[in-house]
Amino acid sequence: MTSETEQSMRSGRDAEAVSRFVERFASDMTEAGMQRMASRVFAALLADDDGCMTSAELAMALQISPAAVSGAVNYLTQVSMVGREREPGSRRDRYRVHDEVWYTTFVSRDRVLTRWESTLKEGARTLGEDTPAGARLIETAAFFEFLQDELGGLMDRWREHRKTLDLPSGGGRADA
Repeated sequence: MTSETEQSMRSGRDAEAVSRFVERFASDMTEAGMQRMASRVFAALLADDDGCMTSAELAMALQISPAAVSGAVNYLTQVSMVGREREPGSRRDRYRVHDEVWYTTFVSRDRVLTRWESTLKEGARTLGEDTPAGARLIETAAFFEFLQDELGGLMDRWREHRKTLDLPSGGGRADA
């Protein structure tokens, strides 16, 4: 893997423009609630042609410490947005953005919604379903149940729609 600057030069890309894109998309994700360093690392991986970089490459590209990379990668692997793989013949890890990362991320949210829905229903029973707090919890649980029902159909429709698109290959990255 080459550095972001080397890759930009080889591909004819403006390294400064790439860096601005990475920072802007990272800022968008941070505003949406993702951790700042995780947003930056994810955006850098997403903008990399291979979608794969070492900790040292990420630190250099983003001008951050290896500790910051480590914390960000730990978060991103925990939420299944990035995978960790061992570099052959080395002790170095490479971090790779998963193919279909957004699809996988939203599908994994289904498990989170199921857990929240169950907890909310239990909370409504504990607080009393006829109390204002219980009623709020019931409505929230119903909303999550609705989202789950809709999300399944939406993901199926995306899979079918994706087949109609002329998208470039994912570059051989491992599926999430």
